[in-house]
Amino acid sequence: MLTAVGVAHEALPAHVDEDAVKAGMAGAAPRDLADALAEMKALKVSARVPGTLVLGGDSVVAVEDGTLLDKPVSRGEAEAHLRLLSGKRHDLYSAAVIAENGRAVWRHVDRARLWVRPLSDAFIADYLDREWPAISGCVGCYRVEGPGVQLFSRIEGSHYTILGMPLLNILDYLRTRGVLTS
Repeated sequence: MLTAVGVAHEALPAHVDEDAVKAGMAGAAPRDLADALAEMKALKVSARVPGTLVLGGDSVVAVEDGTLLDKPVSRGEAEAHLRLLSGKRHDLYSAAVIAENGRAVWRHVDRARLWVRPLSDAFIADYLDREWPAISGCVGCYRVEGPGVQLFSRIEGSHYTILGMPLLNILDYLRTRGVLTS
């Protein structure tokens, strides 16, 4: 997304053990989990590149029954996720934290609310035939910029939040810092 809007950047891996963080934060609000993961990523990379603004981000999907979904590790798991989401509402929390010199200097967590229409077995199979493994990196098993939009009957919230980060808020902060012109 940053490339698409003309923001120069370099992607660096944070090497955060997300499973350990999630285990340590069991029972935390989904919003807080997304924020903590984004902050850990930003801080870890920021410590390696002093004097640079570092953006960390993460997204968490929370089904209306409280179930949290991770990125599917297999097609079978993606199918199970889609069956769970079928006919239900879920919230997607997208967090962004900017760190500088090893400390967080800005953060924003946004929420999108999505309603998945009832999905037939045939639709799920066809959808996964077309979208797997591309959606393996997508926490909700969908890319709304493509065929994934067909999963939904209703969506509330920023398109950018659903794509993975609260982009407009990030751009505003970068303008405030003088990284982007106003």
